[in-house]
Amino acid sequence: SPANHVAGRKKPRGPKLDVDRVSRQEILRIDAPSGSRFKGYRSVYVRDLVLKAELVHYRRECWVTPDGKTVLAPLPTGIIGGYGANLRRLCLMLHAQGQVTTQRLTTLLNDVGIAISKRQIVRLLTRQLEGFVAEDAALLHAGLVASPYVTVDDTGARHSHNNYYTTQIGGADFTVFRTTKSKSRLNFLSLLRGGYQDYVLGDAAFDYLKERRGNPPVVHGLRTFEPQHFCNQVPFMAHLADKGVDILNRQEIGTLAEAGLWGSIRHHGLMANTVIVSDDAGQFRVGNHALCWVHTERLLQKLMPTTAKEERLVTMVRDLVWRFYKALKAYQQCPSPQSAPAFRRRFDRIFTLRTGYEALDTLLERLHRRKNELLKVLEYPGIPLHTNASENALRTFVTKRKISGGTMSQDGRVARDVMLGLMKTC
Repeated sequence: SPANHVAGRKKPRGPKLDVDRVSRQEILRIDAPSGSRFKGYRSVYVRDLVLKAELVHYRRECWVTPDGKTVLAPLPTGIIGGYGANLRRLCLMLHAQGQVTTQRLTTLLNDVGIAISKRQIVRLLTRQLEGFVAEDAALLHAGLVASPYVTVDDTGARHSHNNYYTTQIGGADFTVFRTTKSKSRLNFLSLLRGGYQDYVLGDAAFDYLKERRGNPPVVHGLRTFEPQHFCNQVPFMAHLADKGVDILNRQEIGTLAEAGLWGSIRHHGLMANTVIVSDDAGQFRVGNHALCWVHTERLLQKLMPTTAKEERLVTMVRDLVWRFYKALKAYQQCPSPQSAPAFRRRFDRIFTLRTGYEALDTLLERLHRRKNELLKVLEYPGIPLHTNASENALRTFVTKRKISGGTMSQDGRVARDVMLGLMKTC
């Protein structure tokens, strides 16, 4: 019927929501045959992009005050080295978000009609980014204070012809990158300080030393009634030397420095109840730590069975692990503390299996010792079971590394970390 025909028709698309932002209006005329009647206009909205070079001549007023000082009218905000803010916005967008190299960016702008060198483009991309740097630092601080969890990972980076490492720290609402020369636990803790430079020897620091089995006589000699605060590394190391700590013992000094960093983190209210979810790299195993189930199962994939029976055993255990993983995902959707003991018993049954395949049994025994970190989701249902978010975020950095290579200056290194981090956050 006509009614059904009308009801079955596809609903026409409505008008765009940007028609109230018309930038210009043109009337298109036509030579109509003689005797035609004018019936008004028929509107068509066309979206286009205008990209053109512009050379602005600013004539700045110059005055001499009665006391002999010269005052000059200021330039508009955003002008750097004779190049305007809109040009810089385009360079930042194309380079950071569009993955355009500086060489291609130079060619593109010269073709449009802007006389600019590659060196000047590098300056626009790396200099005077203080506002972005401050925003990125505030973002990390806010994330470490308020986020219930962070996922972390790292990848290789090239800087000034040397091997560096880029560490990603991110939560549900933020992502930051930090490229440093080391990927040690000491370096990771310094990143978790959120921009602070101090060391604090307080209860949190001595709890850390107890957990890391610090040298008891040294720990006893450092403990005081009130927490001790050091503004940076120099007075902290001087204090350790005054207390008789062997400065040349790198392992002992490293553990004490880690404790001072952890004390600073807790002193500033960071990482209070934040869970760190990682792939079990040793440098990330600090604080309230949880393990990624995907990387855990990947260890089973890496086994190399030599017989059909061993292959069947590995397949059977992997199937048990994935079924348990799906059950944990269902628990996340509807957490019930009463069911947590059943999950722990099921975990024990899987990871205490003895199959006769020595490599598999050794791996299961090792994973069983990490029970608390693998079952952290039972205490904190809001945390993820994997570090896929960090893997995804680092892909952006790896793509930039493959396309543009490494960085040379400190400004370039900081600019890459900050701009990519803010882009992923947005």
